[in-house]
Amino acid sequence: MAMKALEVYKLLPKTNCKECGFPTCLAFAMKLAAGGVEPERCPYLDEETKALLGGATRPPVRAVTVGVGARSFTVGEEIVMFRHEKTFYHRPGIMVCAADTSPVAEIRRTAEEVRDFVVHRVGQDLTLDGIALRCESGDPDRFAAAAMAVGECGDLPRLLIAADPAAHEAALRVCGQFLPLIHAATTENHAEMAALAKRYGCPLVVRAETQVKLADLAAQCTAAGAPAVLLDPAPRTMGDFVARASHLREHAVTRAAPDLGYPLYLDTVPLGTDAALAAGILRYAGVIAVPPLPHPSLLAALTLRQNIYTDPQKPIQVAPGIYPVNNPGRDAPVLLSVNFSLTYFTLLGYLEAAKVPCYLFVVDTAGLSVLTAVAGGKLDEEVVKKAIEATDLAGTVGHRTIVIPGFAAPLSGRIEEATGWTVRVGPRDAAEIGEFLETETEG
Repeated sequence: MAMKALEVYKLLPKTNCKECGFPTCLAFAMKLAAGGVEPERCPYLDEETKALLGGATRPPVRAVTVGVGARSFTVGEEIVMFRHEKTFYHRPGIMVCAADTSPVAEIRRTAEEVRDFVVHRVGQDLTLDGIALRCESGDPDRFAAAAMAVGECGDLPRLLIAADPAAHEAALRVCGQFLPLIHAATTENHAEMAALAKRYGCPLVVRAETQVKLADLAAQCTAAGAPAVLLDPAPRTMGDFVARASHLREHAVTRAAPDLGYPLYLDTVPLGTDAALAAGILRYAGVIAVPPLPHPSLLAALTLRQNIYTDPQKPIQVAPGIYPVNNPGRDAPVLLSVNFSLTYFTLLGYLEAAKVPCYLFVVDTAGLSVLTAVAGGKLDEEVVKKAIEATDLAGTVGHRTIVIPGFAAPLSGRIEEATGWTVRVGPRDAAEIGEFLETETEG
């Protein structure tokens, strides 16, 4: 189990020297127990204590980074079984498969489609994470040529899947600088695969059907110099994966088996795709290999991933500011709203449908809805006044009238007094905004 702050404190020198960057040893212990710093920050700990604290205070699931550059992604560093206990931090990487038996032009086209795929949802760009290249030919040279074709599409993260270490070595000679994830080390080839992972600095997937064998392979590969490891529990069915993944996460977060404290790998191709992909997102997969999927399936998977890997304690927010809707002019009405994404995009949809030119004036309420922000003091006359000044709203429009949401009606007089703007109270229901604006325009 993770050590508590007081347990960590007992192992510290208690000199309050501040050389760690914290004012007291107790403050350092609290941060260390939360996994926020490394024990090496304290210059007076011996190696044995550092090792003890490191193992007990670091996240139980180790972090692994796949790829290089702006498109690289990190998985792992999770500390709980269930999202409601705290949150999940690093979303799984979804990597689309291509076979080296396909024409090079087709492989390149698949890589380009993955690279350029993007869906805009509630203020976020949802993207795919990389290419999973399978060696189905059995020919190392052909596998290397396919890897080179993927490389022509930029620094898109790669997953290399091959049973023969010779095929991996051929592909790594042309793309090793991109630090691809390589799959997989088994009881038969782990020595060769670990050596390749060490030589190229690549993360390595280890594959076995039992927890004992997975732990043993992970320990052997890391001891041999593999810089990072993922676990493939080799499920035969989707039910197998859910059961094995749950057991592995439980052993990791309770620190009952440190050698199982690694992110998980899932190949959905032999399991059936859509349901297996959803199961992987929901049940702890760190990297998921999928075949090329139709747009609706990808949209569903990316939406599910966004929902699961959004911190439930931090509402999704949009940036405060002035948003023109339907090409407004200087006389168009100004509608006050909050930066809670659901409120913003719901209101925006109704405004666009109404086709009435207007300005959506979004103020910072820390992502709270209108009613919650008013009740909690996050939306008041001072917030509105500062936002008007910060955005130069007066320079954007040629009038001094602002429409506030119906749930903010109690603030109308105070906003007028603080800002000097005339306040009109709009409807409580966003669905009524179109009719309200048409009435106001006609009036």
